[in-house]
Amino acid sequence: MPDISRDEVAHLANLARIDLDDAELDHLAPQLSVILESVASIQGVAGDDIPPTSHALPLTNVFREDVLRPSLTAEQALSGAPAQEQQRFSVPRILGDEQ
Repeated sequence: MPDISRDEVAHLANLARIDLDDAELDHLAPQLSVILESVASIQGVAGDDIPPTSHALPLTNVFREDVLRPSLTAEQALSGAPAQEQQRFSVPRILGDEQ
């Protein structure tokens, strides 16, 4: 597997919105290469006769049936909210317009 370049680490950091200085970029590039090599070696462990699974044990559906039950009205639910707008909770924006 090819080594990850410093520029590729800088690109990944930019995508993740992580501010890294030059020393951190130089330090992380070889570490990420080792991680990718480790993942590649694990891929060769499972044989073709083993089906891929998301869980070691089979799961069953644990959802309950939807049953209409008495609940709070919108006004009751919003009565303790510090801010509301159009019958919804109003919260501060955490992402800018660039998203």
